[in-house]
Amino acid sequence: MTDKEYAPLTAACVRALVDKLYEKRKSAALEIERIVKELSANNQVDQIKKLLRVLEEFASSQNPNTRKGGLIGLAAVAIGLGKESCSYINNLVRPVVMCFHDGDSRVQYYACEALYNIVKVARGAVLPHFNEIFDGLSKLAAHPDQNVKNGAELLDRLIKDIVTESSSFDLVAFIPLLRERIYTRNPFARQFVVSWIEVLDAVPEINMLVLLPEILDGLFQILGDNSHEIKKMCQGVLSEFLEGIRRSKNGINFTGMANILIIHSQNADDLIQYTAITWLREFIALAGRAMLHHMAGILNAVLPCLSYTDESRKKVREAAESLNQALRKLVEAQDDQPTPTAENITFYSEVASNEKQSLDSPNRGSAIQLEILSLIKVLQRLLGHETIQARIAALKWFNLLLVKTPNKTFRHIEEFFGLLLTTLADPSDDVVLLDLEVLSEISSNPAGFGAVPGQPEGGATTPSSDKSAGELKLNPYFTKLMNGLIEWFKKDKQLLEDRGAFIIRQLSIYLSAEAIFRSLAEILIEEDDVNFACTMVQCLNTILLTSTEIYELRSQLKELATEESCSLFCCLYKCWSHSPVSLMSLCYLTQNYKQAYRLMQIFGDLEVTVDFLKEIDKLVQLIESPIFAYLRLQLLEAHHNPELIKSLYGLLMVLPQSEAFKLLRYRLECIPQINLTLALDTDTKQRGEERSLVKKINFDSLLDHFLSVQAKHREYKRKQVAYKISAVKNIDMK
Repeated sequence: MTDKEYAPLTAACVRALVDKLYEKRKSAALEIERIVKELSANNQVDQIKKLLRVLEEFASSQNPNTRKGGLIGLAAVAIGLGKESCSYINNLVRPVVMCFHDGDSRVQYYACEALYNIVKVARGAVLPHFNEIFDGLSKLAAHPDQNVKNGAELLDRLIKDIVTESSSFDLVAFIPLLRERIYTRNPFARQFVVSWIEVLDAVPEINMLVLLPEILDGLFQILGDNSHEIKKMCQGVLSEFLEGIRRSKNGINFTGMANILIIHSQNADDLIQYTAITWLREFIALAGRAMLHHMAGILNAVLPCLSYTDESRKKVREAAESLNQALRKLVEAQDDQPTPTAENITFYSEVASNEKQSLDSPNRGSAIQLEILSLIKVLQRLLGHETIQARIAALKWFNLLLVKTPNKTFRHIEEFFGLLLTTLADPSDDVVLLDLEVLSEISSNPAGFGAVPGQPEGGATTPSSDKSAGELKLNPYFTKLMNGLIEWFKKDKQLLEDRGAFIIRQLSIYLSAEAIFRSLAEILIEEDDVNFACTMVQCLNTILLTSTEIYELRSQLKELATEESCSLFCCLYKCWSHSPVSLMSLCYLTQNYKQAYRLMQIFGDLEVTVDFLKEIDKLVQLIESPIFAYLRLQLLEAHHNPELIKSLYGLLMVLPQSEAFKLLRYRLECIPQINLTLALDTDTKQRGEERSLVKKINFDSLLDHFLSVQAKHREYKRKQVAYKISAVKNIDMK
């Protein structure tokens, strides 16, 4: 080794610089500092560059001690140069940063120390190399050697000070690296990254909100770290960002962050989920209708949260409820207008530009409309959700869309109408109740008259419906609903048994009971399965005679004072013909006692089965109920109602001597004897003046229809018996 070989360093200085002892390397570094000061004072730039090349070679040597010497030498050059070190910053920084990735932890430690001294002298001149330095430090922050970690931390604090005081930090160039490093899973590296975001956000000259969409996803992932300290640190940073968004309002890329928040609002971690939902709630408050494009995604993520019952997730549920309510308020009548064309959007944009509308403006997002179809698809999925609360929320949204945006919603009615019918079999009564409300809204909404496939959006003209005046106009979907109900009851007998009465009673509240009974009766008149028709009639008859919701309809039928009520009676009569006893009770309800007696005379020709007797038993019980109080009082005027007395005695004769027999017999014994004698002596011609409209009813024709229906029942039973005999024979032959 000669002096010339390593000039301007002496051979002795080089030997000391690469020695394994720190003290000798330190002594050599002081010597280098002295040499550099002299060279700088004499403006010997070439010699300085030559010296730097020598030290760079040492820093990349295979020998760890030589690398350590090169590092301390480079730091000494920077100190010797002082402010002039900025002119040689590339030669000083790059070799040191390379040693951050060295396999020897001691070399990595000395690299931190060397760069610390270089940065302390060069200050802001190192910022062009910030990404390289940050990249190295982010890895050293997670180093297993505590000394290396301490050295990196010391250097990190110095770099943060420089960035904080600098006005030339290139944030745009740094963001890609930050975005990459933010997905680290090492807790120390995470802490390092979050601390840098915190520092950058605190610099007044740096607007981190502009680039927040780039790092928001990573921050939410760090929020789920197992370390309470890191979690709390990240939570604080996110809180600061949200506060900054509230203050800034303009220039925030809400839509750029919305999808990220939607994803994290489905996270299994309660804190992440709560924070994401809270952010979405704030976005709705600040951006308003600009968030409509994300409505479907938000609902898909948030509505299932309404089902949380655990105390630990109470905050999440409450946040979800608040967000859901805020979303509902965004839906306006303007969303039912024709979708804006390109010209419309340009016009809206120009208006907004001219008026310089801010996000605080009540007209914000005026050109934005709700995407109905995407929302409907989400609601359809949620109707099949395992939790009751999610299904209830979905139905409430369907109802809202039908009320606020009926025309556009009806354009897609065929996609979800069948699903709503299926939902009637839901195990939850609350769900079924809401489902019936939605189906009722569909059946009575004026938009249903114009729901013609292929019609242009918003092009439907719909008649008005004055509900306040009691004139509820039912559209074609009402008939479809009634047919759907019959099909469901026919397919699922258990649903009819468990929910049939409940469904029809609730529909009678929302819609017209008269329309419901007339429609169902008309369908059942044409029903081929006479056994099912009989079962349905018995169910409808029980509802008609016992439900408080049907009170007005019962009153109309009792009096038969209008042409509509008489028409309804005839329609019900034909349908009720499937069940003789139900038909008898309908005649009692409508005070058509003469017809009841004529039916009674035919009962002797009918097959008296156990089920038939059970139906008579129920009728006797109903006669004793408040519904038929007027009928019992009319027994006091038996001479005016002879057919009533005779028909009741006819029922008594058909009944075996059961409890129902005793009950009816006791009732008939209460009739004053003189009145009873007069009644039984009177021929069957109706005494007194009949109701004028009732006279117009062709009872003979109705009776013929009854006989025809009963003939169908006998034929149906005969075929069933023949089929069973045939099946038995086939089994025997096999």
